[in-house]
Amino acid sequence: MTTEAIILYGFLASLGAGMMTTVGAIPVLFLKRISEKFEDTSLGFAAGVMLGASFFSLIIPGLDYADGLWHSKNLSVLVVLGGVAMGIGAIWLVEHYSPHQHFVLKETSEYDSSKVLKIWLFIIAITIHNMPEGLAVGVGFGGGDLGNAIALAIGIGIQNAPEGLAVAFALLTIGYKRLHAFLIAGATGLFEPVMGLLGVSIVTVFLPILPWALGFAAGAMLFVISHEIIPETHRRGHENWATGGFSIGLLVMLSLDILLG
Repeated sequence: MTTEAIILYGFLASLGAGMMTTVGAIPVLFLKRISEKFEDTSLGFAAGVMLGASFFSLIIPGLDYADGLWHSKNLSVLVVLGGVAMGIGAIWLVEHYSPHQHFVLKETSEYDSSKVLKIWLFIIAITIHNMPEGLAVGVGFGGGDLGNAIALAIGIGIQNAPEGLAVAFALLTIGYKRLHAFLIAGATGLFEPVMGLLGVSIVTVFLPILPWALGFAAGAMLFVISHEIIPETHRRGHENWATGGFSIGLLVMLSLDILLG
């Protein structure tokens, strides 16, 4: 197979995986205005999806990539956990220094700006996490093992579907229209083909970066889960519903990881 064909397949596979966020967000187009209880349940679901993805899609694969590169458990742990710490620090800086009102659109003006920032931090974290996933798909194709690369792309794509749904639901909770929520959720997956193209084109450059990038994305998501999303779901008396949504989201991601190998 020619180099051009491998690059094309790597790009198309990462594009397909990224577009699954759009597929996952489709149900939001058929929802009417949602209740506070459903808001907190759906945000709990989003937090569960994020927690599952942090470990099953990012930290564990990051450790595996690092082991394959350096054959050292100690170095692998240091690199990936260093990336986690950097991701936590980066999102803390965004949260600390971002003017909250910049996240508020006209259609969301009736909502508390601090809640709007929480949701947008969640979306930023999801987007960041899609970037190393796309890179991983591209690196897989660039490495020449097409069977494993295709399986990886399919697995990431299926896992992206509940993430797209979680983003769309989260946007509904702050007053975004259904179509806007759907389009923004789909847009979070568009970084995957960009990073996939980079990964498959320059695999030798990006492979050593991948464990750091996966850890960074996990850290960003973990910070948002603990600091923003879970506290938001527990402030209006719907803790049990939020915990139920969290559990379902976590179980969905765990099931996908087990079933997809």
